[in-house]
Amino acid sequence: MEKLTVVKIGGKVINEEASLDGFLKKFAKIEGKKILVHGGGNIASEWQRKLGIEPKMIEGRRITDQDAIDVVTMIFSGLNKKMVAKLQGLDIQALGMSGADLNLIKSHKRMNVVIDYGYVGDIEKVNDEILNSLINLNITPVVCALTHDNKGQLLNTNADTIAAALATGMSETHEVDLVYCFEQPGVLSDFESKTVIPLIVKKDYDGLKKNGTINDGMIPKIDNAFHAIDAGVGQVKICHFDAIDKVQAEDYPGTVICRK
Repeated sequence: MEKLTVVKIGGKVINEEASLDGFLKKFAKIEGKKILVHGGGNIASEWQRKLGIEPKMIEGRRITDQDAIDVVTMIFSGLNKKMVAKLQGLDIQALGMSGADLNLIKSHKRMNVVIDYGYVGDIEKVNDEILNSLINLNITPVVCALTHDNKGQLLNTNADTIAAALATGMSETHEVDLVYCFEQPGVLSDFESKTVIPLIVKKDYDGLKKNGTINDGMIPKIDNAFHAIDAGVGQVKICHFDAIDKVQAEDYPGTVICRK
């Protein structure tokens, strides 16, 4: 099957113009078909505060009320078109999308009897036919972290989860690599020395969680990685955004996650 690389970019790089420019230049050089997924939650929080709206978080998860979904939609859409414009300047035929565009990602509003997360979406279905049509036209989809319920409502959805869902949806027709990029060089065994764990296999994952090596926000990222692998994705890579041009190289410097 033909190779497809799904890249999710997040963290501070989105906030920093020079870092984002450098990342996109390297992303543009990835060989073969590719999809870019991005969030922008930190910028959305900053703008909420500028507008006098204090962001609401519970256990690291955003509560997306009506004010929040309006701000998130504005910020994510703006970032999306900014990235598309930069990629066009690098001779990449890019198309900015949310999950609502062309019915790309259908979700349902998260239901929780204890916590009302508001307009937060859990993914039901990815329209892989649309994605195949686009990438077969040599178009690179740039997907922001918004989905929809097919009833007219946009929903804020975790960008890591979106990337995993898109990679999974495309795994039936492509050999898919899923790459998570952020400001760390990979999954770390020691944060101070920035020591990278080069390989994580499923049988070792629980032990790494129990001993505290993998904790906090890295756990849902790796959970998403193994869900994607279980659903057909070949492997998942986690690396520094500056290493995106090395994800297809033998000397890839980040973490590889695979079944065994």
